[in-house]
Amino acid sequence: MVRRLACAGALAAGVAAAPAAAQDNGNATVSFEVMKPSLAVEAAEAARAHCLDEGYQVAAAVVDRFGVTQALVRSRYAGPHTVDTAARKAYTAVSFRTDTLSLVEPTQANSLQAGARDIPKVLMLGGGQPVRSGGSLIGAVGVSGAPSGEEDAACAEAGIAAISDDLAF
Repeated sequence: MVRRLACAGALAAGVAAAPAAAQDNGNATVSFEVMKPSLAVEAAEAARAHCLDEGYQVAAAVVDRFGVTQALVRSRYAGPHTVDTAARKAYTAVSFRTDTLSLVEPTQANSLQAGARDIPKVLMLGGGQPVRSGGSLIGAVGVSGAPSGEEDAACAEAGIAAISDDLAF
């Protein structure tokens, strides 16, 4: 028993020290950019407005870099499922650091990446777009309710385009 504890303690110490040694740059903290809440609301509203102009009743969600919902708007006649779906698409885009439309094909059943579809809150449908500023991921926009994932993605892209002047490139 004592021997197992000693081995477990040594292993834990080695594992804990390895990442610290590999990434130690002398700082005990990290800094990162986050989107202001007002900017998140602006992006969500612009995405929804674009879809309305195209004739689609949708929900649009914006999450921060950690996947936490910062803004959510829903058109009057958007289906009740669109609220959760939009937030999950944005969460997926920020989690995988890519647009969700590009995740649909490689995660199909019987593919090597099919298991990614089983991750809680993840939704492999088009309509989630990451938001970057100054080369860093700062959040994502998700849209649900248009006739296809491609149209949801176009609305999300319009939401990002509406705030692009406020983002560093």
